[in-house]
Amino acid sequence: MTRTTEGLGPELHAYVVAHSEPVDDVLADLAEETAELFPSHKGMQIGPEQGAFTTLLTRICGARDVVEVGTFTGYSSICLARGLPDDGTLLALDISDEWTSVARRYWERAGVADKITLTLGPALDSLRALPREPLFDLAFLDADKEGYVAYWEELVPRLRPGGLVLADNTLSHGRVVDHDNTSAHVQGIRDFNDRLVADDRVTQVLLPVGDGLTLARRN
Repeated sequence: MTRTTEGLGPELHAYVVAHSEPVDDVLADLAEETAELFPSHKGMQIGPEQGAFTTLLTRICGARDVVEVGTFTGYSSICLARGLPDDGTLLALDISDEWTSVARRYWERAGVADKITLTLGPALDSLRALPREPLFDLAFLDADKEGYVAYWEELVPRLRPGGLVLADNTLSHGRVVDHDNTSAHVQGIRDFNDRLVADDRVTQVLLPVGDGLTLARRN
């Protein structure tokens, strides 16, 4: 028994991945192509164990309608869509046609393209254009960190009771506890984490998965 979470070095991380749902050729090829095309941005893609967790959680909660804020090249959206029922829907929001052109190819290859609607443009504007009423069972947030609080305030009213939010990068590579780091990126994550703790509309937990994965449930 332990009261703390183990840190994952490369060897232990490889063990975790090897003992989770296997990564298929579609996701493996997507990860490889993303690293080749966008080497300076490849870290924006979620890891294989987080992808497996996302698919499983989508199935467990019985989500039918999902929104993703920040799609990049489509790894997370494939994982989300694979957890949906045949009539499930995923609204993917991103600002980059270049990144999502890769995503669209892999959605087709994964056989999930018919579940996904892509909206290009500033995600905050796209969210605000939606009716301010419960629309979604699950939201995945992985966009610009300075905007996390604003995205949160638009997502929560559009979640059905019992709906979930998954927010990625909520440890910011440990920089959230580095008080000398005052970058807008890191402060955006701190503000988001503090906002959730104070928000009585939800129950939440910050999990040490990947770079920090916050799971919140609308009460």
